[in-house]
Amino acid sequence: MSKTLDFIFDFGSPNAYLVWKALPGVVTRTGARVNVIPCLLGGLFKLTGNQSPMAAFGGVKGKLEYERLETQRFIDKHGITAFRFNPHFPVNTLLIMRGLLAARRVNMGDAFLEAVLKAMWEDGRKMDDPAVVAEVLGEAGLDATAILDATQDPGIKAELAANTNAAAARGAFGIPTFFVDDEMFFGKERLGQVEEQLL
Repeated sequence: MSKTLDFIFDFGSPNAYLVWKALPGVVTRTGARVNVIPCLLGGLFKLTGNQSPMAAFGGVKGKLEYERLETQRFIDKHGITAFRFNPHFPVNTLLIMRGLLAARRVNMGDAFLEAVLKAMWEDGRKMDDPAVVAEVLGEAGLDATAILDATQDPGIKAELAANTNAAAARGAFGIPTFFVDDEMFFGKERLGQVEEQLL
C-alpha cells in the first residue's frame, strides 16, 4: 500500500517551490500520495520562536553563502531551470495562503497552487498586492473575485490558523517540513531521506 507524504507548505518559502518541482520524481519512484497542508510560515515562527535564516544566520560568516551553494546544487540536481528569487522577498503570504484554501473549496486548488508558485518563484510578481494576485489568477483562468472574496470567510481564516497550530503541535518549526506517518523531516536537503521512508 502506498504511503502519504504530508507537506507543510507556504508559498513564501523558496525551498517549498524547489521541493514542489522535485516531488514528481519522488512520487513516480515511490507511488506516494502528496498531501499539501497550507500553513502560515510567519505563524509557525511565532509559535515556535523560530526566525528566517537571514535573520538567524546573517551574522554567521559563510553560512548564507553555503546555503546559496546548497540551493544551487539542489536546482542543478533536479533540473529546475525556471527558478528566480523573488525581488519582493519577503512576501506576506496571508492572502494567497487563504486563497489556496478558498480555491480548494471550488476544486481549483491545483490550478491556484501552480499559478501562484509560478508567479512567486519564476515571474517575480509581488504576490502580497491584491491587484497583482487578481491579475495572476485571471491569467490562469481562475475566478479571482470569488476566490479573493472567499479569503475573508471566517471558516477559511480558521482553517489556515488550525493547520498552522496543528503543524506546530506535530513538531514543525519551518517550511518545507514533511511527515511520513509520525516521522518528521525538515528542509529540501532531506528529500532523499523522505523518499527512503516512503519506500
